[in-house]
Amino acid sequence: MAERIWKRDIDAASFLAQHDATLPGLLGVRMLEFGPDFARAAMPVDSRHVQPFGILHGGGSVVLAETIGSYCSLLCTEEGNRCVGVEVSASHLAPVFAGDTVEALCRPLRLGRKLHVWHIELRRGDGTLSCVARLTTAVQAAR
Repeated sequence: MAERIWKRDIDAASFLAQHDATLPGLLGVRMLEFGPDFARAAMPVDSRHVQPFGILHGGGSVVLAETIGSYCSLLCTEEGNRCVGVEVSASHLAPVFAGDTVEALCRPLRLGRKLHVWHIELRRGDGTLSCVARLTTAVQAAR
């Protein structure tokens, strides 16, 4: 069994409250599951998320990836810290159409004292890999 990486209590209701009026909340990002060393989140794909061709905008995929990665990073730190994204890259591999849901699976590649690196896979409803992303976050003292 994988070693538990979380240092803070996990509370889906708290995530919703923190993000309700922010971009992830406005786009419907929801945390689904936390395992010992991974997390899953989902986002619906509707008129808020698509580009003119009716498929998920690449920026929407990046919002989901950066949201889950940043939140996971925060949960891996002690109270009194915050985590901010410093670099994100994404490769869009398959379209996700309006009416579908995209699900993200996030796992750490490295959990250092000052930097965390995350690997995030996004899959559309039929299980097809639609995007792979890598996020680097900086761990900072909260202000």
